Amino acid sequence: MNPKSTTISANGREYRIPNRPVAVICIDGCEDEYINVAIAHGRAPNLLRMSAAGYRGMTRAALPTFTNVNNCAIVTGTPPNQTGIAGNYILDPETGEEVMTNSSKFLENETILAAASHAGRKVAMVTAKDKLRELLAKNMDGISFSAEKADEVSEEVHGIADVVGLVGPMPQIYSADASLYVLRAGVKLLEQGTSDFLYLSLTDYMQHKYAPDEPESLDFYEGIDREIGQLLELGAIVGATADHGMNGKCHADGSINVLYLETELEKKFGEGCRVICPITDPYVVHHGALGAAVNVYLSDGHDRAAVGRWILAQPGVAEVYDRESAAEKLALPANRIGDFFVLSTRNAVIGRTPEHHDLSKLDGSLRSHGGRYEEMVPLVLSEPLNADYRARAAADPRNFDIFDFVCNGVATS
Repeated sequence: MNPKSTTISANGREYRIPNRPVAVICIDGCEDEYINVAIAHGRAPNLLRMSAAGYRGMTRAALPTFTNVNNCAIVTGTPPNQTGIAGNYILDPETGEEVMTNSSKFLENETILAAASHAGRKVAMVTAKDKLRELLAKNMDGISFSAEKADEVSEEVHGIADVVGLVGPMPQIYSADASLYVLRAGVKLLEQGTSDFLYLSLTDYMQHKYAPDEPESLDFYEGIDREIGQLLELGAIVGATADHGMNGKCHADGSINVLYLETELEKKFGEGCRVICPITDPYVVHHGALGAAVNVYLSDGHDRAAVGRWILAQPGVAEVYDRESAAEKLALPANRIGDFFVLSTRNAVIGRTPEHHDLSKLDGSLRSHGGRYEEMVPLVLSEPLNADYRARAAADPRNFDIFDFVCNGVATS
């Protein structure tokens, strides 16, 4: 395989795509400690090799640290105030309805994947969760499908007729194999020569369920490492990052540390207080729609300053921003966030009301994300960086700079 080198433009940035296959991986929920522990136990030799021969460091995700927010940032190379994606779940400013942001109509700019496909690269975008497929494949020519619905593909819609025949039986979405299936698909597409520019987005079921040092996590990361090794053997430049980290959200006794903020607001200030939990998506088995960031909407008549001060004083709350300051300081789209944007402390989550959250499928504990304490994530590249990008990596790189680093920053591109 010898893909042509091309230069593309997306959202004001230029990307000099290397004259080699490219594979960018979003390891959903990958707190850096998962990689540290896997390497320490000898379970991730390829990630160790990338760390030594290429580059490994830390990068900052977009807030709120949720899946839709960061995957859209990564594939566009832009923060949420440009993508328009401020959560998996929002209050639609046009309709006033609570909706999931799974439709490409919510993504307000263009993707690097689409630009690469229009420039003649053979692009494939594979996700574990089907909720991301339409968003990330916006205006893209090429292959796009999810592990979750691998048996429902068509040439017309997905650019491929038979995924199961290529990769194997469709996995359960709540499993380690849902993520490994995505990576195996990438390997097969690269091996066949069907694709030479890949974005592979995993799912965080395992990180929600298991801490880094648990046997299940070590097995999982060994599987990730094995597939990354296959991509490297096929000559790909590999870049890996995460959409967010993960933290335990429990009290010392193991009980879930949750503030039901809408309930408490109505007790204190009466009706007209509405909390939207942007972690909400179709996959609530592993988090019960409890995350570390929420939006608060107030009806007219409330003393907003007083409400903001009261929220900040609540146990489990770390930061409170009004709409204007959240847009300015956190690069969030002002029209898609609440009167207040609220972030929790490291070991707490914020919910709506007890009735809004089904915790029956949790095992009595909770690991989740969404806030400041899940913001720092790994950045691992298979190739060394040139001098300019070494300096950028030492400053304040963002996870949504990864295509820039892979295309423009590696010493061999």
